[in-house]
Amino acid sequence: MSGEAGAPVSGAGGATTRRRGRPPRTESAGTRDRILTTAREEFSERGYEKTSVRGIAKAAGVDPALVHHYFGTKEQVFAAAVEVAFAPALEAPGAIADGPLAGVGERLTRFILGVWENPATRTPLLAILRSAVNNETAAAVFRRLIADQVLHRVAAQLDPPDAELRVELAAAQLVGCAMLRYVVKVEPLASADAEQIVARLAPVVQGHLTGP
Repeated sequence: MSGEAGAPVSGAGGATTRRRGRPPRTESAGTRDRILTTAREEFSERGYEKTSVRGIAKAAGVDPALVHHYFGTKEQVFAAAVEVAFAPALEAPGAIADGPLAGVGERLTRFILGVWENPATRTPLLAILRSAVNNETAAAVFRRLIADQVLHRVAAQLDPPDAELRVELAAAQLVGCAMLRYVVKVEPLASADAEQIVARLAPVVQGHLTGP
């Protein structure tokens, strides 16, 4: 059993054993991050259905009990991986809060496009999206996170009674553009200048959010 599986306790004859599922006191914070990074890679390469806690543990070089200790079930591991991957996008509500509603469409468009334009944030986004698209359990985890952390918070900043529908339509516009540009890579959209896209897309997003 891996030395990272749990804290040392006294056994028969004074031998030292480890209690499964509990990291030793010397366990570094980096171990949790390593498990999470490995999980994201496993979900990306194998998809949600073919990824297992045991497989994640093996790839990370730890005991499966340690994965359960930090994250719980496979669904909870996936939820944690999604939250880390989408951390930049989850800042969208705060990023668009400063400024008049008349410019919220451009601020939201520019922010989301900026997340996708950066390879460092785009790569983990793509990895998690592939799992969410192909598995309903993974998709449900993704929906809950996006709804709770982004869509509801943006809707709270708007006045119309149908604010949540408006935000979802705006999100569909932005996600659709991102999928065509960065995943499917349809030309000329894939090679278009980012500022040109913002200029054309922002008024549409603005219309969804504050239009009649």
